[in-house]
Amino acid sequence: MRIAIIDLGTNTFNLLIARLSADAGFTVEFSDKIAVKLGEGGINENTILPIPFARGLAAIAAHLETIKRFHVHTIQAFATSAIRSSSNGLAFVKQVKEDFLLDIEIIDGDKEATLIYEGVRLGVDLTASNSLIMDIGGGSTEFIIGNANVILWKESFNLGAARLLEKFQPHDPILKEEVVALEQYFDGQLQALSLAIKQFGVTELIGSSGSFDTFAEMIGYKFYTPIDLSRQSSYDFNMSDFFSIHKQLLLSNKMERLKTPGIIEMRADMIVVSAIFTHYILARFSISKMRLSTFALKEGVIANLLRTLLLN
Repeated sequence: MRIAIIDLGTNTFNLLIARLSADAGFTVEFSDKIAVKLGEGGINENTILPIPFARGLAAIAAHLETIKRFHVHTIQAFATSAIRSSSNGLAFVKQVKEDFLLDIEIIDGDKEATLIYEGVRLGVDLTASNSLIMDIGGGSTEFIIGNANVILWKESFNLGAARLLEKFQPHDPILKEEVVALEQYFDGQLQALSLAIKQFGVTELIGSSGSFDTFAEMIGYKFYTPIDLSRQSSYDFNMSDFFSIHKQLLLSNKMERLKTPGIIEMRADMIVVSAIFTHYILARFSISKMRLSTFALKEGVIANLLRTLLLN
């Protein structure tokens, strides 16, 4: 069975085409992402402005053209933070249905976190110890505490990188006092996470795709050899490597980031905020181990489908 999954995120619309087999295996046949920046100019006013709206429709059209070449059995499309929180998010979904006959499921933060966990569990060797999974999106950030067997706690926060950038509008390079302001904001917004970590304890941070892909790719170029993340589902960070690129990002301007190996154009604006957020979590909760899962929501959908195939 060949399936296409479209993840309609705030920053990018991601496409994954995979072939599933009855022995609980799958092969990725195509993967791509298109920058849409749906939240540009309106994310904190809970609206998708006309230009981002049009970019989103164009991205759907492009992905569907790709899907035609693969003759898939089914398409599943999921919309997350920008669409679910926007006053015209339903209008976007209806427009896609009218223009392309594609049904989009708007999922809440709880389901998004569950799918992220399932994807991470498929790609990373979780253990009996509890891990903190972090997925930094454009509109929201999901945190999940879980292990190889179960989710113990999960929550979605409106702390996506695009939302934070629009709210704080930091200088470029970011000023020290702006970093402090962000960290103080995290203190106020993440009290539920703090209580959960106190209750369950965690031994590591697992970053789910997105910005964590960029961290790994930057590290590869800077310290080792370029990393081909399409060939691996996980990566173990050397913490001193991460702290080095965190410092580098804090001192950089956008022009420098665009020239930095490992940073793709669509992440040049938001990667600084993501690095600050990640560093904050590590420091705030005294976490000394970090891993990357290149698997996230799309692969979580696959994990659920594979489970269904096994049951049948």
